[in-house]
Amino acid sequence: MDLKQRQASEVASKVMNKEDLFILDVRNEEAYGDWKIEGESVTSINVPYFDLIDGVEDLLPELPKDKEILVVCAKEGSSVFVGEELIEAGIENVSYLSGGMKAWSEYLEPVKVGDLPGGALYQFVRIGKGCLSYLVESNGEAAVVDATRMIENYTTFAENKGLTIKATMDTHLHADHISGGKALADQVNGTYYLPEEDAGEVTFPFTALKEGNNVTIGEVTIEPIYSPGHTIGSTSLMINDAYLLTGDILFVESIGRPDLAGKAEDWVLDLRTTLYNRYKEMAGELVVLPAHFSKMAELGETGVVSAKLEELYEKNEGLHVEEEAEFRRMVTENLPPQPNAYQEIRETNMGKITPDEETRREMEIGPNRCAVN
Repeated sequence: MDLKQRQASEVASKVMNKEDLFILDVRNEEAYGDWKIEGESVTSINVPYFDLIDGVEDLLPELPKDKEILVVCAKEGSSVFVGEELIEAGIENVSYLSGGMKAWSEYLEPVKVGDLPGGALYQFVRIGKGCLSYLVESNGEAAVVDATRMIENYTTFAENKGLTIKATMDTHLHADHISGGKALADQVNGTYYLPEEDAGEVTFPFTALKEGNNVTIGEVTIEPIYSPGHTIGSTSLMINDAYLLTGDILFVESIGRPDLAGKAEDWVLDLRTTLYNRYKEMAGELVVLPAHFSKMAELGETGVVSAKLEELYEKNEGLHVEEEAEFRRMVTENLPPQPNAYQEIRETNMGKITPDEETRREMEIGPNRCAVN
């Protein structure tokens, strides 16, 4: 039997469809503990590559006899070696993840959220990173929100549907991933929108994403709503009074952290005001669509990460902290580690530094950490 190659798209399909998947992850223990492929029907074990160089015989009893074994490493080289060793040892159904965890980190799966006048709203699920971006389409026009740096995903999608991307928008200056908003806008000759409160150190031109300045895409109205807290400029987007894109302010199972620009104490009251006053005044039927998710369980039956605003006020624990002092402690203490290379990512998104592509990939490795646990 030959060693099979599996693309990130194939693995993502299995995870999102809750199909059985057995993974042998041969990265080091620290990398595996920090970030791995997860899902409701995923079983994985970690045996570092260096423990398998001299042979895989001791590993064989731990492997299933009736399932495909997907070998995963950081870039793919080690998984190919281990996969071939397993085949030589008599294991027949073995594959490896093409491009390794780097490819997993970069794969985007477009999922339709719902219809809009003259078009639809799509959520692009970056399943290996927990990032969510969006494409609004109406009457042949499109806008992309919180784009990743893999902009070919949006241009290919738009080309296949006959769309012209007129605008790109970032709900805030990102600290956990490199934005593709400006690069995408430049490529398609569109307008790039960014909250001006977050753009004090930005080195390139942009159009202010500002409350009161609505953006029209075909028959669809995108209404910016100033909602500071994660950053001082964080701006939510109301889509046709039906959907609320909350950026990194409000998630399905948590709330945003205010510390990634070093301003936690300054911004905590802004965060509380947005969550406990501004959002609370909005219609409960609004469908909340965040910029991140933390757990595979947050993906609904159709693969969309979403919830009605009224449901979040019932179930999201971050919205139930009555005392201001307790809320302050929650969002400033005992936070998860900050995102990998978050300062360099912020500087890249400001245009201050221009790392090469391989460096950008390395900067983004790991899980998203924009939420309060």
